[in-house]
Amino acid sequence: MSTQTDYTVAVLGLGAMGLPMATRLASELRVNGFDIDEARLALATAAGIAPFDSAPAATRGVDAVVLAVRDGAQLHEVLFGGAGIADVLDEGSVVILTSTVGIDVVVEVAEQLARRRVHLVDAPMSGGPVRAGQGDLLMVVGASPEVRKLADPVLNLLASTLSIIGDRPGDGQAFKTVNQLLCGVHVAAAAEALALADALGLDVESTLNTLSAGAAGSFMLANRGPRMLEAYTDDGAEVLSRLDIFVKDMGIVTKAARASRLATPIASAAEQVYLLGAAQGLSASDDSAVIKVVAPTRIHD
Repeated sequence: MSTQTDYTVAVLGLGAMGLPMATRLASELRVNGFDIDEARLALATAAGIAPFDSAPAATRGVDAVVLAVRDGAQLHEVLFGGAGIADVLDEGSVVILTSTVGIDVVVEVAEQLARRRVHLVDAPMSGGPVRAGQGDLLMVVGASPEVRKLADPVLNLLASTLSIIGDRPGDGQAFKTVNQLLCGVHVAAAAEALALADALGLDVESTLNTLSAGAAGSFMLANRGPRMLEAYTDDGAEVLSRLDIFVKDMGIVTKAARASRLATPIASAAEQVYLLGAAQGLSASDDSAVIKVVAPTRIHD
């Protein structure tokens, strides 16, 4: 495999997360980029990323591919679909999966890639676009030491916190499943708390600030709380993380719990709140809009 100076990585999908990750990687590595949106590809080109007109063209001959996909179906399509990349990847190359798609999907995909002598690093991430561009992501990794070494040039540039969870693809997904249980529940609980504060006639902004400073505070309350108040404006909060991502992630949580014969009543209740939000047309809204499931309008402005 290549040395750091001539290591080439392909980033497929140059959206809200893909472009800042590609830009960060291009600061030290050679980066190929592909996106179906010509405007995003133009932005990538301006950032020093080599543009390609198809995913297979972008990945041919590279050392690593970074994938940030929405779900398992999209992962299968990118790798094994009609314009899939699996058959053009060099033997010994590595696919770095940064998405949360579920344990079973990753185990299956890793086995399919292994038959082609291509490795998979299971590295789901946490952190938004700004942190991605700064190399400040949290990444949890499931892969053997030998395979992790192949991906080190990418992982070390993207992550400020790199936690090795296990030696197998699927271990990263298992940890992220637990992580998303807490995140999904915390966001739903924050929505209920702020809706209740409004219903009781409290100043919601002041309540949010005070809660965040005390024992009831959480990252999700402090981060999503202000955006929950923006959810009631005409334009809503800026979409930093879509509500339907939690529909997917909480589905992964409850599926894993059932497979483990573990009751997760709180996570299951939170899943229903996100499903209701999707049914009410909020799928493409920021996940902070989940507050409108419990309180469609503010009582006290």
